[in-house]
Amino acid sequence: MLKNIDPIITPDLLTVLASMGHGDDLVICDTNFPSRSVAQHTMVKAPIELPNVSAARAVRAILSLMPLDTFVDHPARRMEVVGQPDEIPEVQREVQAEIDRAEGRAWPMGSVERFAFYEEAKKAYAVVRAGEGRFYGCFLLKMGVVPPK
Repeated sequence: MLKNIDPIITPDLLTVLASMGHGDDLVICDTNFPSRSVAQHTMVKAPIELPNVSAARAVRAILSLMPLDTFVDHPARRMEVVGQPDEIPEVQREVQAEIDRAEGRAWPMGSVERFAFYEEAKKAYAVVRAGEGRFYGCFLLKMGVVPPK
């Protein structure tokens, strides 16, 4: 057992987060996302499962360990609602609140059209499938750096 690590971080997820480098993307997706077929294209090749965990809860745990990339405008991106790209569903508002909490400031997510999101996800380092049942609970987080002390 490790101290100060969120208990929903599984050994597999901890290994993935520790293995990622600056600029690598991590997908956090809902239960409707084609996680297995998309993950086959990633470095990890299979989704990391976080069953019974909302997307916001997964993002909270991940961002407790993972810095977001400060070299890009939108290190966190969300899947756009089809036909309504400016709509922000509740699940996305919850994740935005977790990003803002982790960063200590408002840092709005970028958005990606649904099919473009699938293509971006295939280039990611790994896919984390949360137990999120709400539609559009899909996000890309870009790994930043930890500065020297």
